[in-house]
Amino acid sequence: MTTTFADLGVPDDIIALLARGGITEPFPIQAAVIRDALAGRDISGRAPTGSGKTLAFGIPLMMTVEHARPKRPRALILAPTRELADQIQRELAPLGKDRSRSVGVVYGGVGYGPQIQSMRRGVDVLVACPGRLLDLIEQRHIDLSEVGIAIVDEADRMADMGFMPDVKKILDMTRPDRRTWLFSATLDGAVAELTRRYQRDPVRHEVGEKSDDHGNARHFFWKVGQVDRVAHTASVISASSPAIVFCRTRHAADKVAKRLEQLGVRAEAIHGGRSQSQRTRALKAFSDGRVWALVATDVAARGIHVTGVACVIHFDPADDAKAYLHRSGRTARAGAPGVVLSMVTSDQAGMIRGLQRSIGMSAPIDDPNPAGLRTGGHRVTNSQPGPETRTTRRPPSRAGTRTRSKGRPRHQYWG
Repeated sequence: MTTTFADLGVPDDIIALLARGGITEPFPIQAAVIRDALAGRDISGRAPTGSGKTLAFGIPLMMTVEHARPKRPRALILAPTRELADQIQRELAPLGKDRSRSVGVVYGGVGYGPQIQSMRRGVDVLVACPGRLLDLIEQRHIDLSEVGIAIVDEADRMADMGFMPDVKKILDMTRPDRRTWLFSATLDGAVAELTRRYQRDPVRHEVGEKSDDHGNARHFFWKVGQVDRVAHTASVISASSPAIVFCRTRHAADKVAKRLEQLGVRAEAIHGGRSQSQRTRALKAFSDGRVWALVATDVAARGIHVTGVACVIHFDPADDAKAYLHRSGRTARAGAPGVVLSMVTSDQAGMIRGLQRSIGMSAPIDDPNPAGLRTGGHRVTNSQPGPETRTTRRPPSRAGTRTRSKGRPRHQYWG
């Protein structure tokens, strides 16, 4: 029997709002989390990007959060990157408006003025990146002593990016009786330490596969000359777009984007050297279908959450297996198919074979063949899939249904 939002205790007004967005049934992580969140439990959720976890915590958050005084938010959501923080705020804003709750966001790379003004007006739910949040706390523009719900999203990436000391410092500033919800692709290591230190008898929910391998993706490796990579990249984008192209450095990303434009491929560079407004415009152009390819450094592997990406191209090889999987995970999201292509020069072949072994793959390094991307390919095999939904108490619920546009990527709103 299918679980409905009404079964989970979601009120009619929110159900109607979700239905207007094409969401009629809860995704597994939503079905698992919402009831426990409404019951006041601490939660540890293992869920991959694109699984619907933002609404899993956003719905119960908006149903229970209280109104805030100026500078004193009542709920806090920590995110590792500007793009993710911005997207969470945009996903939750319609729910907040429906429930007369405000959702603010603070992150670096933009001016302080508008963020300070919003805090002076009062923000019920604050979405924040750790660095800018600590800056504003030090300047006495934000006080976390009344935060009763603290959410850490993509906690494993917080650890990877070196933010865990800041996360702990921030959580220590919130109410001691707060509820703490952690969401992560993995729940071990540094994330397990957060659970031990900040959660009280948390219920644990696990959705999807244990590793971030995106099993629907087909992986290809092409033997190419150093100077031929851009031309081959252009041909692949023409055959399989929209695409994200990963380069090792900012300079390389800018150069490749410019060369692709010269070859008739609409492309935008996105990396940490561009301003937040430039990054936002590039992402929107990609989401709207006006740009066929984003050419990015690894910042995009951790900060961009877009559905409908047909292809990921490793123009430069990833530094290690974990980076390879993070990059590759921008395609084949939420059960969709996808293509992952690595450009391999002669001096990189040994390193690529080592990378393949570490992710459980044995794939040939073939001559370029754009037509071959439609069939074949290889998959990551070293993961051990878990049940689609696992909790400490309940059986899994079936994935929900929702409508979405086809033919171009879009932000993972409501996801």
